[in-house]
Amino acid sequence: MTEIKEKKAAMGPDLGNGSIPSLLAKLAIPAVVAQVINLLYNVVDRIYIGHIQDVGASALTGVGLFMPMLMLINAFALLAGAGGAPRAAIAMGRRDNETAEKIVANCFSLLLIFAVVLTAGFYAFAPQLLTLFGASDVTLPYAVEYARIYILGSVSVLLVLGMNPFITTQGFSKISMMTTVIGAVLNIILDPIFIFGFGMGVKGAAIATVLSQMVGALWILRFLTGKKTVLKLKLSNMRLDPKIFGPCLALGISTFVMMSTESLLSMSFTANLSVYGGDLAVGAMTIINSVMQLVVLPLQGICQGGQPIISYNYGAGKPDRVKKAFYTQLAVCVIYPVSFWAVVMIAPGLFTKIFSDNATLTEYTAWTLRIYMAGIFAMGLQIACQQSFMALSQAKVSLLMACLRKLILLIPLIFILPRFMENKVFAVFLAEPVSDIIAAAVTTSVFVLRFKKILADCSR
Repeated sequence: MTEIKEKKAAMGPDLGNGSIPSLLAKLAIPAVVAQVINLLYNVVDRIYIGHIQDVGASALTGVGLFMPMLMLINAFALLAGAGGAPRAAIAMGRRDNETAEKIVANCFSLLLIFAVVLTAGFYAFAPQLLTLFGASDVTLPYAVEYARIYILGSVSVLLVLGMNPFITTQGFSKISMMTTVIGAVLNIILDPIFIFGFGMGVKGAAIATVLSQMVGALWILRFLTGKKTVLKLKLSNMRLDPKIFGPCLALGISTFVMMSTESLLSMSFTANLSVYGGDLAVGAMTIINSVMQLVVLPLQGICQGGQPIISYNYGAGKPDRVKKAFYTQLAVCVIYPVSFWAVVMIAPGLFTKIFSDNATLTEYTAWTLRIYMAGIFAMGLQIACQQSFMALSQAKVSLLMACLRKLILLIPLIFILPRFMENKVFAVFLAEPVSDIIAAAVTTSVFVLRFKKILADCSR
């Protein structure tokens, strides 16, 4: 009897039965906590760097210029992880754990390949890329110093972001949460030691982050090769099979596009802002990116909690549970950004002063933050629907919706609006809310039109 109970506990929650709101809370709350804590990896670095005596503002701006490369590293991690995890969950819903385990191992192999290629390329061309992203003579040394150390540890970043979804998709949301908790807490402890205690400045921040990510990666590998996991990472399954990893990449391409275009987006913002507003505007964008993650990452955490429920029941042929899971997820995804939007509009200074004690920079950022985040009240609709397309294995439409907000709307608007407005900096930041609102309206409409057919196919 004891062995049976332990086995059930190890298998995680029963995604095919029970209360949908309770399941979503059980899976989403740890995922949201994990995402918020994951945010600390970058935010804590920037908080400490922004307060380095005499050079804080310049160092903060320099580190912010690394963002496009960071987003590309994250994009490749999620190409495997965000594409493979729903496929594994669907296979589990069909009681095909053998295929699910092959998916886990194949995605692991892909991540190792990505790590080798990205490390070599980014390390070699870091100065040229950072200059392209808008680094000035003042900020480039800080940017290169931080970037090259971070790049050398990118294999850990890829494994943490790429393999953690396979823990969540099995229902082990608390274990998944601990991956980021362990790393983030270690980063918070090590940052001041390396930055101020050892006097290493920006270099110390990068070393602290890399060491923290390494510990997180080891935690994941230990779990996925241990006794508690349902889907075990096995060496025998790591030989790449196009029939296994191909559908994962096809599904993950939408998330990859979302993240990689974030890199292009960041480059577009910094390139234009450096021309129209100089280092001050670029520094403001660095802070705004961190504040924006406070909206986006919790929303992604909510959808990570909903994804296993939606995918599993879709694979199990239970359309009523799929429908209820989506609408429960959607309600939470709408409430959160609307609440955050209200706080930003009323008191933007609550966020800006966390990152810097430079009065000029914080006042400038407060003004631009209101403009940039004026449309975030609609973002929950767009993310909930686009991520649900992924959970339902709708790769093509998910990719199209991922391209809509950034490639089709936002990046062109960054370059177009300044041509028609006198205040060029205002025009660049205005591109964000305009694209947020349009993308949310279109994505929601498309989802509503397609959802009935998806549910009908699910019941067959």
